[in-house]
Amino acid sequence: MKNRLLLVLLVPAIYVMSSCDDPKKAKNYNQETMVDQSSLNFIDTAIDGGRTEVRLANEAERISHNPQIIRFAKMMVTDHTKGIEELKALRKKELVNPDDVLSPEHKKLIDSLSKLSGTNFDKAYMHVMVADHERTADLFKEETQEREASVQAFARKTLPTIEMHLESAKAIDKTLK
Repeated sequence: MKNRLLLVLLVPAIYVMSSCDDPKKAKNYNQETMVDQSSLNFIDTAIDGGRTEVRLANEAERISHNPQIIRFAKMMVTDHTKGIEELKALRKKELVNPDDVLSPEHKKLIDSLSKLSGTNFDKAYMHVMVADHERTADLFKEETQEREASVQAFARKTLPTIEMHLESAKAIDKTLK
């Protein structure tokens, strides 16, 4: 009887311990994700970048008086908010633990730009938008190559929007020089 009770108590514990190695159960046991480290880094980097774009765009809407920049900023808020929500859904689907904090470099960038005003802000903001979207386009192009299928699909679907943002940012930036 004692052995049977011990067996009854141990079987569920063994099941739980063995299921921790199953990535499909990772969400329940917080052990593993469904994606590789590179895809994890991509998701985190893309969310951090998207959040930064939204915050900078909010600053642009508040500070700038240039209608082109304000329209661009509104587009950034709309598109990047949508992208962040899609990435959060992907993160949840792929069992990635959230890290919802902006990187220190992005916090510093937002702080420094928000202290500017007028054409100084406009020029700095658009310069950052061009540089940031160039880096982001490269990141997304790399991610479309050989990653987890769901992450790769997101990168392929989103890349044209990023490239359109880059071209828009370049066009506006040229008018400010």
